Amino acid sequence: MTFEPFRSLTFQTRILIALVSLFSQMTCLAQATSSYYRHVFFDNSLTADSYFYSRAQTAGNSTLEGINGRLPVETKEFLTPPNAVRIHWQSAPEGGWIAQIAAVDFRNRRPGLDGHNLYLSIYSPQPIAAADLPKVVFSNALEGLQVAEFPGSFSEPLELGKYAGNIPAGHWIHVRIPFTDLRTASIYPFKPEYLQSITFHQGRADNVRHTLIVDEIRVDDDEKASAAPPTPNNLRATGYDRHVELEWDAPQDSPARYVIYRSLDGGDFVPIGIQIPGIYRYEDFLGKAGVRAEYKIAAADRQFHNSALSAPVTASAHELTDDELLTMLQRACFHYYWEGADPQSGMARENFPGDDRVVATGASGFGIMALMVGVDRGFITREQGIERLTKIADFLAHAQRYHGAFSHYMDGSTGHTMPVFGMLDNGGDLVETSFLMQGLLAARQFFHGPTAGEQSLYGKITALWESVEWDWYRETPTSDFLYWHWSPQWGFQIHHPLIGFNEVMITYLLGIASPSHSVPATLYYSGWAAQSERALSYRHGWSGITDGNHYGNGHTYYGIKLDVGVGLGGPLFFTHYSFMGFDPHSLHDRFTRSYFDNNRNIALINRAYSTANPKHELGYGPDAWGLTASDGPNGYTAQAPDDADDHGTITPTGALASFPYTPEASMAALKHYYRDEGSRMWGIYGLRDAYNPSANWVAPIYMGLNQAPIVVMIENYRTGLVWKNFMSNPEIGKMLQNLDAATGN
Repeated sequence: MTFEPFRSLTFQTRILIALVSLFSQMTCLAQATSSYYRHVFFDNSLTADSYFYSRAQTAGNSTLEGINGRLPVETKEFLTPPNAVRIHWQSAPEGGWIAQIAAVDFRNRRPGLDGHNLYLSIYSPQPIAAADLPKVVFSNALEGLQVAEFPGSFSEPLELGKYAGNIPAGHWIHVRIPFTDLRTASIYPFKPEYLQSITFHQGRADNVRHTLIVDEIRVDDDEKASAAPPTPNNLRATGYDRHVELEWDAPQDSPARYVIYRSLDGGDFVPIGIQIPGIYRYEDFLGKAGVRAEYKIAAADRQFHNSALSAPVTASAHELTDDELLTMLQRACFHYYWEGADPQSGMARENFPGDDRVVATGASGFGIMALMVGVDRGFITREQGIERLTKIADFLAHAQRYHGAFSHYMDGSTGHTMPVFGMLDNGGDLVETSFLMQGLLAARQFFHGPTAGEQSLYGKITALWESVEWDWYRETPTSDFLYWHWSPQWGFQIHHPLIGFNEVMITYLLGIASPSHSVPATLYYSGWAAQSERALSYRHGWSGITDGNHYGNGHTYYGIKLDVGVGLGGPLFFTHYSFMGFDPHSLHDRFTRSYFDNNRNIALINRAYSTANPKHELGYGPDAWGLTASDGPNGYTAQAPDDADDHGTITPTGALASFPYTPEASMAALKHYYRDEGSRMWGIYGLRDAYNPSANWVAPIYMGLNQAPIVVMIENYRTGLVWKNFMSNPEIGKMLQNLDAATGN
């Protein structure tokens, strides 16, 4: 492990200048992005060959171009750069074809689209008569065989030609379909606001090949024509290792989008991408060092009227040192918790894009530690950090609590519980609260200066910490366990005991450390490391094997001995979430001499499994590893190195948050994810949440639980900053003494 940071004054100065305007942009981002995804159904594909959220299917002698059952992506002709979807068909008698485009499916996307019309833009290289255009069906579900399940429904087919007319060659045609024209063909009423998929299918069987390029599908109301939006101001460009970051000033009125233009080697300016409203940065991945590029941008309205182009700026990608790469990555991920935070509370959102109302308690604790790193690295000033932490502490002081514990999710405007996981989830979540307290306690020591602002913040954090009734979540004074949830309405109905080894060790450690509502240190062994039949059954239940069902493991995998852990160690977030503030060097128990060494071995086993790649998933290897929890092609999953939990999804935070344990392997993974996969993975908050090469899928989101561990654990590798501050809390030292006594040392 190394604690020696690289400090390049020039590099840090560039970073500080680039972040000066971020704080004022938070409210604009929240309002504009929320509105954007209430209207936009399709704008671009993250993958360049086929569109993941599509389906291509044929019957009889009809043909339809497809790639592994999905529609191809068009990269030469588009309305909103850099791509569109291509439908290339031939309709034969007694045949049929289906080309389905679905809404982008991301976690916590609020259901319901706002508007009374569907708009789409179409283009053909050859003329197409209106009678030869396909028919269109609208559905509230994604797959044809599922729409009979309530509340799924679908419309009667419409003749696209009725709304588009004859299509001339080489011109974009903007089509408007009023929802009042739709009639249900299902056994349930069709609800246009819950539109999930649009299916183009065979119309007249003319036996002629046609191509239709489809772009910019949205739901909206009619708008009067208006003047083009004003030109964006103060465009800046900063070159990094393989990409250039563009920034510009936030306008008074946000346009529908921004269009980015680039010139290489003095050539013409061509459109390369768009940025959604409310975000005033764009990441252009050039792919190699030494490339010099010139940029202009324009603002665009919903009728595709562009402003005049901005003044040009120039930047070059240039090779960075390893330390500079780490700072680049930390800074990018830090943005998620700075400009991407909820504007009212300062708390971290569960994911972006997502439901802008939802802030996450645990992710906010992680984000607080990322803010500490941001201050120490000069991404923001100390005063800005204090101001943000004070906003968070004030919000938490008035948020709903349940014997001092916060719920998993809250409304960022009100602090009220949001029971995302169902009706039983309307109370306190002790695990998420422990993640939050881990961050707050680290920040309490970091911002422990003599100024009035820091002294006030110290007191506010202390009050929050001392108000958590850890002993209440024991259920009874004689219980062997802490329990995850409690609700005033449902009590301990969920009744989920906290049994290790997994991500929740910090809950027991903080419960023992509490100065006001502590639990006995012996609970560590009766609950967390329990040997009871209930604990053995619990561990076997989620792993499916007996390795590690007694908490201690002792087996060797890929030549690496594992002291503690179920199976091959489980997903890598087990080694991150409890150890972002708590230094694993400081902990040992009856089962291992060092949790740092044990965590390192879990990471090494995870990498060895990914290198062996027993399921032959695409993309795995010694530089692409780190199975852990993340977004996936079929939703959120906790991937692990075993047959049942390996689904082919590669999650960068797994390897990158393991930097303290595996610095060389983690650096190799960073260079692979950024330099080799950056064209589809690098964005405004660093590397996207995950990708799955076998499914040709890239996550459309960033997750609050995954970006901060990258920032924080890299800093713990570089300087030990967060570990040192958290461990300096006097309650933590006393807790370790009590645990040693319970251990028998």
